[in-house]
Amino acid sequence: MQMNQIGIIGLAVMGRSLALNMADHGYQVAGFNRSYEVTKQMIEASPHKNFHGYRTLQEMVSSLEKPRRIMMMIKAGKPVDSLIEQLLLLLDKGDIIMDGGNSFFEDTIRRESYLRSQGIHYFGVGVSGGEDGARFGPSMMPGGDPAAYFNIGPILETISAKADDGKPCCMYIGPNGAGHYVKMVHNGIEYADMQMIAEAYLLLKYVRHMNNQEMADVFDDWNQGTLNSFLIKITADILREHDDQSDNDLIDQIKDASQQKGTGRWTSIEALKQGVDVSMITASGNARVMSNNESRPSAAQYFHDAKADNLGSSISIEDIRSGLYAAKMIAYAQGFDLLKQASNAYHWDLKLGGIASIFRAGCIIQARFLNQITDAYERNQQLHHLLQDPFFAKQVKESLPALRKIVIQAIHAGIPVPSLSNAVSYLDMYAARHAGANLIQAQRDYFGAHTFERVDRAGSFHHEWRRSS
Repeated sequence: MQMNQIGIIGLAVMGRSLALNMADHGYQVAGFNRSYEVTKQMIEASPHKNFHGYRTLQEMVSSLEKPRRIMMMIKAGKPVDSLIEQLLLLLDKGDIIMDGGNSFFEDTIRRESYLRSQGIHYFGVGVSGGEDGARFGPSMMPGGDPAAYFNIGPILETISAKADDGKPCCMYIGPNGAGHYVKMVHNGIEYADMQMIAEAYLLLKYVRHMNNQEMADVFDDWNQGTLNSFLIKITADILREHDDQSDNDLIDQIKDASQQKGTGRWTSIEALKQGVDVSMITASGNARVMSNNESRPSAAQYFHDAKADNLGSSISIEDIRSGLYAAKMIAYAQGFDLLKQASNAYHWDLKLGGIASIFRAGCIIQARFLNQITDAYERNQQLHHLLQDPFFAKQVKESLPALRKIVIQAIHAGIPVPSLSNAVSYLDMYAARHAGANLIQAQRDYFGAHTFERVDRAGSFHHEWRRSS
């Protein structure tokens, strides 16, 4: 009987790609899908000597060497709980279940605790990189029992992307839900990164009045420098793509409304719980919501400012590049600030420099300056905030005038830049000499006796305010 080293459940795009990636690296892989027709189609379309499809879940589980290693690549939510219950009837103590989907981290914490009580090791594994990443090398974020990681780590690290220094873009993240938490924040940063690039596109298009091919050249040029990243690269490719169903560029035929699956929203909600400002991520999620607002097309007749259309361009391409660079660093700083606070709150001991290092290749937010983020946390493991690292402080300070300039121009021209403008607001609030919070404390004490703190002595105080008639 064929003995396999790992099983993949769920052979849609991501599951199929990961299975073939593992098979390419010499692992014997067992595959199962709820519909055997999907398994059959995969075998016919992508035959591989190291991949073995099975008709039933029991057959697949029985084909695995012990301790059994199973990765679920199925829809998050109730389907994961249902499959776990089916697997518990077939597994032995010491076996390992991995969830490679975008599960909510609190669900992963609950499942890990439950399965640990049953003697089963459970890992939440963040996987980033889309179909190509899964097939040829993703960034992977496994969280679970550190003592059991040696049973899965070699496989995951082998199939992961490799950074320029040859290091795998996979590392043990931390216990229970840590892996899925890091993937959630990764996706939140991804939302902000995509939105900022879209805002830069609007500035190039409507302030600089550039056509798609000219903009593609700009993004190509940016990708050769400090903005080098996966998302900048594919933006250039997208702007050059001709529509095969019309005489136009494809970008101009795509509806101006973007969807979301919720991970960015989770990041914002969790940031509120942790008391961390991720305003750029939140603004990016809100931008997707507003893009789908049914009344948006008719709002222009009420609020469109014709004068804004005639404003001359006072910003350069270099202003947009430099402003985007500053904003991207601020967005990443927000995400890593949330990771730092979550590490303390959930007792995960997250290695922030290591996390930055596994984002350097394979994933959607891969970018050149992730090397500098890694270096920053290696220089100072107690770094309070990324923007206080000398490199990032200097880079943001130098680019801040350009960021302010493009946001001001966008506001004058009526171009929506919620993420870029939140970058300015965040930095101004972070570095504020006076935030106005003393007045808010006074207001809260006035109407609700919530007390306030003083600058000249410790403790909480209440004042009997003189109330006007």
